[in-house]
Amino acid sequence: MSNVIVITGASSGFGALTARALAAAGDTVYAGMRQTDGRNAPQVQAAEDWSTQHGADLRAIELDVNSQESIDAAVAAIKAEHGRIDVLIHNAGHMVVGPAEAFTPEQLAQLYDINVLSTQRVNRAVLPGMRDRGEGLVVWVSSSSVKGGTPPYLAPYFAAKAGMDSLAVSYAGELARWGVETSIVVPGSFTSGTNHFAHAGHPADGDVEAAYETRYAGLMDQVAEKLAVLAPEGADVSLVSGEIARVVALPVGQRPYRVHIDPANDGSAEVSELADRTRREFLDRVGLGDLLTVRS
Repeated sequence: MSNVIVITGASSGFGALTARALAAAGDTVYAGMRQTDGRNAPQVQAAEDWSTQHGADLRAIELDVNSQESIDAAVAAIKAEHGRIDVLIHNAGHMVVGPAEAFTPEQLAQLYDINVLSTQRVNRAVLPGMRDRGEGLVVWVSSSSVKGGTPPYLAPYFAAKAGMDSLAVSYAGELARWGVETSIVVPGSFTSGTNHFAHAGHPADGDVEAAYETRYAGLMDQVAEKLAVLAPEGADVSLVSGEIARVVALPVGQRPYRVHIDPANDGSAEVSELADRTRREFLDRVGLGDLLTVRS
């Protein structure tokens, strides 16, 4: 039986590619995006055209991760047609670029809302159904910046991704006894193939930003250039969508807790290995080792 899947932030980048990869594998995929009748109407049409061309079941659906009403409506519509959601993929996110001091607290709160609180809204809509059935998979698209190399001028985004990753780690244990699996997918830096940098936000405090330019002029261009050099030939964003599709297709109980797709090798995999081993050992020490295995 094919999976019924909903993925957030699926209008472009990792999300759009992953939605297509999963639909091509035979799953029914709902590509969540906002403004389906407005700004993203071309993406809705593109998904429909792709689905028709490939004989796949890919459907765009209005899903604004910053609106509980929008999320609840999307989940209700999916469940009305299929009765269930088998796989939830947290992919929605937003990047900002600039010196940390130049961002207002309100900007950081907004970024946290998009990258972290949105997952909580969607979880509260989807997880009750998974818990009732005693099965399901939650995939979290994290970032190698959580534990790997972190160049300057991306601090608010890195902090938000770290918050989301920490939430995923706690959810993994809390969902295990319900039979709901967790996979944390960790992409590294991909300098092309996504709209992260093209759509990135910037600091509201221009004076502070200008002050930093006196000491850090051209820093982001330097970072982007070096990251592009570090990435080996063939390091395409489709590596991420392909890995997510592979994880989803694995049998229940065999899906990995965490996987890395990091062509530039910024060290995240090594640090994560230590952190995840420490988590396993600690849960065993406090008598909660059963949380490391999803109950069937």
